[in-house]
Parts: sequence; C-alpha cells; structure tokens
Amino acid sequence: MKISEMKQFLPELDAINFRLPNGTYLPPHFHVTEVGLVSKHFIDCGGVERRETVANFQLWEAGDYDHRLAPQKFLSILNLSEKILGSDDLDIEVEYQQDTIGKFGLTFDGKDFQLTPKQTACLAQDACGISDAAFSLPQLQVASCTPGGGCC
Repeated sequence: MKISEMKQFLPELDAINFRLPNGTYLPPHFHVTEVGLVSKHFIDCGGVERRETVANFQLWEAGDYDHRLAPQKFLSILNLSEKILGSDDLDIEVEYQQDTIGKFGLTFDGKDFQLTPKQTACLAQDACGISDAAFSLPQLQVASCTPGGGCC
C-alpha cells in the first residue's frame, strides 16, 4: 500500500484496526511511535547495486488501555510526516513488536488494515544458478504403517 492510498482510506473510517497475518487484531490501544523514511542501498549477491526506499510505520502497544488513535489523528500524523517523507508516494512498511521486531507490508480490505508477511529472496537467481524448481517443496512419500509392522 502507498501513503496516498492510506490517506484516502482514513477519512472514511470510524476506528483504525490492524490485523496480523494470522488474523489476530492489534490491541485497540496501539500507538504509532514513528513514521520514518527508510532507505536501503545495497549490492545483491549477483553484484547489482540496488536502492529501496519505504515509508516506515512503527506500531507499539503499552499498558495505557484508554489510548485510541482516531483516523483523523493518524491522518494528521501522516501529513506532519511529509517533512521527513517528502512528496514521494512511497510504499508503506510496518514494524510491530512480537518475539522480535516484525516487518510487514500493508493492505486494506475495506474495513481493516492487514499486515502482510514479507519474505526474503535471492534477487540474482540467474547469477546464483537458482531455478524456480529450487523453490518447490519435494513431494513427501506417505507410507502406510500398521501396528507391529516394523515401519515405525
């Protein structure tokens, strides 16, 4: 999701809900502790120089159970963050504390914001000799075992 899309959705909402990939909702008392610009300048394993820039939202929860972030307040935070983000319509990445800091993509289903899984990948598969077949899981052979048959 891009910043412009989020700004379009927020005024239509009565409340902001974020849902994790497993379907669990973030507690309604979450905070947006940071809106930032994250730039990554790197070389992939094939030697190609790359750059990525995203708008990063850090979501956090504390014991202040009466806290609720209204959609209008979130929109004002986004407008204020233009000083840092500039006028580019950036993709949004969300950080949320779990066992470690999790990074997620973001979509909207018409009612809730969905945190979507992010995956690592080899960006230079041709240079590394990796084919699409290397990413498919092998078929498991299921043996039929019977009690006392000696196969278990």
